[in-house]
Amino acid sequence: MAEESQLQSSGARSSARERRIGLWQIHMAVVLASGPGLFAKFMSVNPAVLTCGRTFFGGVSLIAAALLSGSSMRIRRAKDLGLMMISGALLAAHWITFFRSIQVSTVAIGLLSVSSFPLFLTVLEPLFFRERLRGKDVVLGVLVVVGLALVPPTFDLGNNVTQGVLWGVGSALAYAFLSLVSRSQVQHYPAVSVVLYQQLFASLCSLPFALQWAGSTTERDLWLLLLLGVVFTGLAQWLAVASLRHLRAYTTGVIFGLEPVYGILLASVLLGEVPVLRTIAGGALILGSVVLASITTEHPEGRTESLTQL
Repeated sequence: MAEESQLQSSGARSSARERRIGLWQIHMAVVLASGPGLFAKFMSVNPAVLTCGRTFFGGVSLIAAALLSGSSMRIRRAKDLGLMMISGALLAAHWITFFRSIQVSTVAIGLLSVSSFPLFLTVLEPLFFRERLRGKDVVLGVLVVVGLALVPPTFDLGNNVTQGVLWGVGSALAYAFLSLVSRSQVQHYPAVSVVLYQQLFASLCSLPFALQWAGSTTERDLWLLLLLGVVFTGLAQWLAVASLRHLRAYTTGVIFGLEPVYGILLASVLLGEVPVLRTIAGGALILGSVVLASITTEHPEGRTESLTQL
């Protein structure tokens, strides 16, 4: 009995330690994932250059991660390759519009607007996977719309905040489609490999637009792009995937709801961008709806779906 009790105690300590490791990993991943928006302010390059550099260096770092973890990078079917190419194009569109949203407005506006992607998933997911549209999802979607309406001071296309919201909503729509495509891919391939190919194809898709930019990149820009790709993309995604070894997918999904909060705090400290009360109220409504959806939407296996395209 004493030996059995010691074994149970040891197992409990091991489980608690693994959970702490997982929580540290996912919170670090969210902090890093909230940082890329700041680069749209730190650098004078256009969104396509930011996206191309980020996804190229991020893809290269993920190749190293896949090799170290022993994850297979082999694509078995031509259909899967096509889906990954589509995913890459959607990821490029998502990031280009996101960076554009921040450049014309603020980090807070971009992050909060992109957080509206569950609104599109509410409508699109039942259509794609022939699932039932639930009344709760419709109510949460309406709350997200109300939150978005509160963010800009007035709906004027000449207003930079309104433009930022519209670019951000476009980014959210691209992310919603990307999430739907990724849902089928991660069932057949390791998550690291899926994200790796998405990054590389996104780099290729954004390259033509990056080459059209009339400006020039400095050595400082290249170092910042390397930092953005390796640390704020590759490392962040590796930490997010690694945390799933210790945490339920629903836990990581809820914690990822803190991404805009971390991002806004970083922008306040590093850029002096403090959101006004109206934006905070709209953001609280959006984030509250997203978190509520995350903790009440269950995966068929009893866990929520984790959509972590960082």
